[in-house]
Amino acid sequence: MAVPAQRKLELTTQFATKKGDTGSPEVQVALLTENIKNLTEHLKSHKKDYTSRRGLLVMVGARAKLLKYLRKTAPDRYKTLIERLGLRR
Repeated sequence: MAVPAQRKLELTTQFATKKGDTGSPEVQVALLTENIKNLTEHLKSHKKDYTSRRGLLVMVGARAKLLKYLRKTAPDRYKTLIERLGLRR
């Protein structure tokens, strides 16, 4: 269910704002989105995995907080991020 190391490296290089950036909101949202997609697929076949469902809800909340922060501080970066990730907002 976790993001493989190779995919994580691809996402960090793709969404980094500068070289070596791993903590910017863009990178964090991209990694959370990938985790959410993987966990959603897992829950489609394991409907009674309530612990993972709770983890999914925590991740969705964390992503929402990061997106709210980004929308408030840098609206242009927010718009480009949600377009690149294909999020509905």
